[in-house]
Amino acid sequence: MTVAVKICGIRDAVGLDAAVEAGADYVGFVFFPPSPRFVTPTQAAALSGRHAGGPVRVGLFVDPTDDDLAATLAAVPLGLIQLQGEETPARVAAIRARFGLPVMKALGIGSEDDFAAMEAFAPVVDRLQFDAKAPPGAVLPGGNAQPFEWRLMAGRAIPRPWQLAGGLTPANVAEAIRVSGAPAVDVSSGVERSRGVKDPALIRAFVAAARADRA
Repeated sequence: MTVAVKICGIRDAVGLDAAVEAGADYVGFVFFPPSPRFVTPTQAAALSGRHAGGPVRVGLFVDPTDDDLAATLAAVPLGLIQLQGEETPARVAAIRARFGLPVMKALGIGSEDDFAAMEAFAPVVDRLQFDAKAPPGAVLPGGNAQPFEWRLMAGRAIPRPWQLAGGLTPANVAEAIRVSGAPAVDVSSGVERSRGVKDPALIRAFVAAARADRA
């Protein structure tokens, strides 16, 4: 099975074009102002419009209001909503019902105990993302370039399609897939030449490494 790849934090044409040309399955736009990868809905719409079809456009939100979501969706067509904050299962279900789009919930993992949340979210999401738990005091809930122990995923029954995130790079993604059994991977900082600036060569290398591990 080919591993699906998401390139997150796209904020310029160079990054988007590289992700499309490399064959990424998903590209992510970050609608969270504190992030160095933040884009406005207008900017995301202009970027998305560069390519007809292609990767699924994912919008990353952190505890968004309905007005936030509505305004963004009015500007840019998204295929998937990614919720990266402290959203409850009830809130996730409400967003999914109101906006009629698939929803992915990110869960921060630091230890075995953190998987307990999966049971509550699985019935109300379309996908799950397992990311490294943000360190204490971190401004960003994700995108902190920190991996977690991939062996925590090995052999685990996950009731929804899922992807692995957190500290992945072209150098370690094949090993992460091998150890965790991940069917999909998500990268942001690991393909950047500087904070928030994607590197086309790293994007190409990441996609190639992810796909080389399993066919």
